Amino acid sequence: MISSESLLTRRQAIALTLAGLMIAAPGLAALDGDPSRILAPTGKLRAGLYTGTPTSILNSTDKEPRGVGYEIGRELARRLQVEYQPVIFSKNAEVQQALKSGAVDVAFTNASAARAKEVDFGPPYLQIELGYLVPPGSAITELSAIDTAGKRVGVTTGSTSEATLSRELKNAELVRAPTFDDTIAQLSAHQIDAFATNKATLFEIAEKLPGSHVLDGRWGVERHAIAIPKGREAGLEFLAAFTRDIIAAGLVQDAIGRAGLKGALAP
Repeated sequence: MISSESLLTRRQAIALTLAGLMIAAPGLAALDGDPSRILAPTGKLRAGLYTGTPTSILNSTDKEPRGVGYEIGRELARRLQVEYQPVIFSKNAEVQQALKSGAVDVAFTNASAARAKEVDFGPPYLQIELGYLVPPGSAITELSAIDTAGKRVGVTTGSTSEATLSRELKNAELVRAPTFDDTIAQLSAHQIDAFATNKATLFEIAEKLPGSHVLDGRWGVERHAIAIPKGREAGLEFLAAFTRDIIAAGLVQDAIGRAGLKGALAP
């Protein structure tokens, strides 16, 4: 016969063992299937956003910012019934690093194969053409003139455009810049002959640089999706359903319109 004291000791040991497992594998804390605990474990949805593009956030100091990523994050927090906490960075590379480290819970970015090795993605909610912006007074009128000897093509450091064009451009030289403001300065000073990224950002920069223009045609397509840190795979099913729902409800299209985003392909 087992004494009540021995039984209590065994129960305490089991409890301590389970507690140790929970510490060693934090994901176990979310096994109850609550999406809010999986996707926003701090009780707040920390959304990584970067300024200067309608795909993420514009006018981040305004009372009501614009941006597709900003609006999707706000709606996601509402559905999860947690506080929305936008975390603003100056460049996308910083957002990606914060997401990998778990400093933010979600990001809204191009779901490239390279990034999928470091974070997990829901299904795409937005597709945007990739193109080139040329500075005021440029003689370049066609995409075919870009990849020629002597041409300098600007890209953002750490961007998908940098990774892709470093492989695909055979003759032009890549010139890297950390932020969009640096790119505008390079274009203004004619230090680069073109800047490459998604057309939503290109049209936004063109408005700040009179005389510049976005070339017709495209060299690729970005597929934007909600990204989450590795280890939170249990939340992907919820993200997939959420993405389908906001597309069907017109939330993405409405956010595109409010942000003035150009270059989006039909869903």
